[in-house]
Amino acid sequence: MTTTSLTPPAARTPRRSLLPGAHRTVLLLHQATLWTALGLAAVAAAVTGYLHLAAQGRPGLIEFLGVTNEDDLLFTYMERAAVALLFVPLVVAAFTAGPVVARELESGLHRFAWTQGETPARWLAARLTVAAGAATAAGLAVLGVFWIGGSDLVGAPGGMRWAESATYAATGPVAVAYCLLAVAVGALAGLLVRRTLLAMSAAGSVTGAVLWLLSSVRWDLFPVRTATDSSADARARDIWFPDVPADSHLMDQGAINAAGERFAPGQCEPDLPDPSCPADTQAVQAYADFHPRSHFWYVQLIESGIVLALAAAAVYASFWILRRRTP
Repeated sequence: MTTTSLTPPAARTPRRSLLPGAHRTVLLLHQATLWTALGLAAVAAAVTGYLHLAAQGRPGLIEFLGVTNEDDLLFTYMERAAVALLFVPLVVAAFTAGPVVARELESGLHRFAWTQGETPARWLAARLTVAAGAATAAGLAVLGVFWIGGSDLVGAPGGMRWAESATYAATGPVAVAYCLLAVAVGALAGLLVRRTLLAMSAAGSVTGAVLWLLSSVRWDLFPVRTATDSSADARARDIWFPDVPADSHLMDQGAINAAGERFAPGQCEPDLPDPSCPADTQAVQAYADFHPRSHFWYVQLIESGIVLALAAAAVYASFWILRRRTP
C-alpha cells in the first residue's frame, strides 16, 4: 500500500508593479482623464495623417473629403491646430492644480493617505511624477502631430512661418518644457489655494502669463544678425532694405546716417521734426536686423532652459510650502 504525501502547494509570489503604491493610486484616481487625453491625441494624429495623405494626392482621399484644394485644407487645419495647442499647457496646469492636488486637500483625502504610512513629501512627489509623465507625453504628442502634418509646411513658400508663436511653440522642445512648467505651477497653486476651481483658474492664468511674457521677448534672447546696404543704386532708387535670407525673421530695419545713428526714413523727414530723430537725417546706409532660421534651435534651447528653471523653482516652493503647512 502506497502512501501519498500531501505537501502544501508553493505559495504564489505576488507580482511586483513597476510603480510604487502612491503612483498607482494617482493613476487609478485619474485614469478616466488620462485615457481621454490619450484618445484625443490618437484622434488628432489620425486626422492629421489623413489630411497629409490627402494633400499628397492619394487616390480616393481627395474625393472622399469633397474639397477642391487639399493643400489649403491641410494648411488651414495645421494653422488652427497650432493656435489650439497653445492651450495644452494651460489645461495641464489646471488639471494638476485642481483634480490632482487641490481637490484632495479640499476634501481631506490627503490626511487619510498620510495616516497610511505615506509621508507628505512622498504624497506630493507621487502626484508631481505622474502629472509630469502625462505632461511630457502631451508635449511629445504636440510635436508628433506637427511632425506628421506640418513638416512640409513650415518654411515652405506660402506655408507656415517658423517664427510665428504658435508654430514655434509646437515644433521644438519648448512644447515639453511649458507642459512641465504647467505641472509645477499647478502643484504650487493647488497647495496655496486649496480650492479646486480657484486653483485651476490661478494655475491656468499664471501659466498663460508666463507663456505670453516669454513669447514677447524670446527673439531678444539671442543676438540678431545685421545686414547693411550702402550701394549708390539702392540710394538712388530709395530702396532701404538690405538683402536677407528669404526665410528669416525680421526684427528691425531702417537707415543709418554718417554718424552711425539709426532712424526710420519715413518718420524722420526734414519737414516732420520728431524728438526721437537725429539731427542729421541724411541716410548713407540701410540696415536690417534679422534672425536666420538657424537661430531657431538656439532660441528654443535658451527659452526651454528658462522655463525649466522656473519649473524647478516652483517645485521647490511647493515642497517648502508643504513642509511649512504640515503639522
